[in-house]
Amino acid sequence: MITDEIAEFSALLTGFRKIAGLDLGTMTIGVAISDGSRQIATPVETIKRKKFGKDAEKLLALLSKLDAQGIVLGLPMNMDGSEGPRCQATRAFARNLEKLTGLPITFWDERLSTVAAERVLLEADTSRKRRAEVIDHVAASYILQGALDRMAHLKG
Repeated sequence: MITDEIAEFSALLTGFRKIAGLDLGTMTIGVAISDGSRQIATPVETIKRKKFGKDAEKLLALLSKLDAQGIVLGLPMNMDGSEGPRCQATRAFARNLEKLTGLPITFWDERLSTVAAERVLLEADTSRKRRAEVIDHVAASYILQGALDRMAHLKG
């Protein structure tokens, strides 16, 4: 099931199980996972993209191994809040993924998540090579953390 509303997505989640955050790029998919109480997002890995079938197979195997109960997919909105071609591609990816899994999927505005991730890695004095290796899954953790914080606020 795909929902645009984080409250609706949150209502679909049960118990103390993790949710995954994805930063979908044209070349890679950054993956992050929450803890069971859904308070902290942690970067996991970056999947090199090939074809949708292979990407989905690898992604769903990883999400199963991580015991993810839902998926937060970063939505690359334009700075003016409109949706462009990258948003359409992300929504198409979600529709195709939905056919292969029963996990609920929602979207989270990812504007500036990669910029924030890059800034943190620079402040940590991470080498250029290492930044290139980890930027996507660090960005995925920023996307997921935003959604986790919003879901926590909904409970409060």
